[in-house]
Order: sequence, then C-alpha cells, then structure tokens
Amino acid sequence: MNAIYRALASYEPLIYIALAISGLFAFRWMYRSWREWRDAVFGLEREFALRRLGRATALGLFLLALFFIEFYVAIFVAPALPASDILSTPTLNLLPAPVGTLSPDAATQAALAPITPVVQTGMSGCVADQIMITSPLSGAELSGIVDLIGTANVSNFGFYKYEVAPAGTENWATVSAGDQPVKEDVLGQLNTTILANGDYFLQLVILDNVGKTLEPCVIAIRVANQ
Repeated sequence: MNAIYRALASYEPLIYIALAISGLFAFRWMYRSWREWRDAVFGLEREFALRRLGRATALGLFLLALFFIEFYVAIFVAPALPASDILSTPTLNLLPAPVGTLSPDAATQAALAPITPVVQTGMSGCVADQIMITSPLSGAELSGIVDLIGTANVSNFGFYKYEVAPAGTENWATVSAGDQPVKEDVLGQLNTTILANGDYFLQLVILDNVGKTLEPCVIAIRVANQ
C-alpha cells in the first residue's frame, strides 16, 4: 500500500491533468444532458434525458472525489510514510581512491594497513539559520536511535520533513515531519535499526505555506548497527 501512496504522490501533476481533462468531458456531458432535459417535450424523452443527466452528474462527483483523494494522499499521507520499507543497498565507498601504480613496498604497506570505511563528508543545499542539519554531522556513522538536530526556519514556513534514501538511489522515504519552525533544536529522531547497514543520504525538506518545496539540505550518513 505504501508503494501505491508514493506512486500517487510522485505522479501528482499527471494525475491532476488527467482528472481535469476527464472533468471537462463530464461537464460537457452534464451540460448537453441538461439542455436535452430542458428542451424535451414528451415525457419519455424527458425521462431519458434526466437519466443521462444523473449519470453525468455521478461521473462528475466521482472525479471530484478522486481529486480530493489524490490531494489528501500527496499532501498528508505520503510525507508521513515510514522509512521501514526502504530497500537497502550494499555499503558503498563514495570517495573511491584514484587509480595509480604503487611500488612493491607501498603495495605491501597498503595491504597490511587496516581498512577504514570512507563515506561522503560533504553536504548540499544547507543554509545557516534557515535549513540546516547540524547533528549528526555529514559523514557520521550512526547506530540505534539518533536525535536529528538542526534548523527549519524560513519565511512563509509551511512544514518540514526529513527523509532517507540508500546512497546512489532516489528512493526517498519520509521518516517524520513537523509543522512548527525549529531553530537549532531537535527536529525529530531517526531509528537506524529499521535500516540495513550501509551508506545513505539524509535530507531535510521544507515546504512553504503554498506547498512549494524548497531546496533540501542533504548529508551523507552510514548506518552501522551491530
């Protein structure tokens, strides 16, 4: 069911366009049926026209109901979906070492040296005092339940949400959301135990009071539960 909700949210513009086109046809049908009913002279003719008008009206109401269902799912249901159904990916090295030629001694030392996992340490889209994740730090290794600390405070604030996705994918899943501005405080919690060990991206997303999505603040994290 969560996949259906996410699909409805992802294809929201196309669904609205299809409903609008269908609504135009339904309205045209209603108008023509109403004119036939108004201009009908005989009782049987009026009865048939009234039946067509009823079917056209029912179709219009059905399309209107679909519009409100799509709006509710896209605005309220999809952003609140849990992250437990994210597909995990193997641990990735986001900063691969450049390929080169090593001397025999250097190769031996490299082979004997302990391997330290490396994750991406940069962040993107973050703006101080507006949209920022200050804890955990980008590139941090996380386990258990972690407090997410940062700032979600912009003009015309609507609400914020934070999402995770396996590194190298766009499979964003909403962890939680809030409808009050936050400044250098707890935005919520991330339960990493529901995620497979590996590299992920964590993003903070703010929507303004007209539903416009601002550029998210994205950081890299690594989940490493025992």
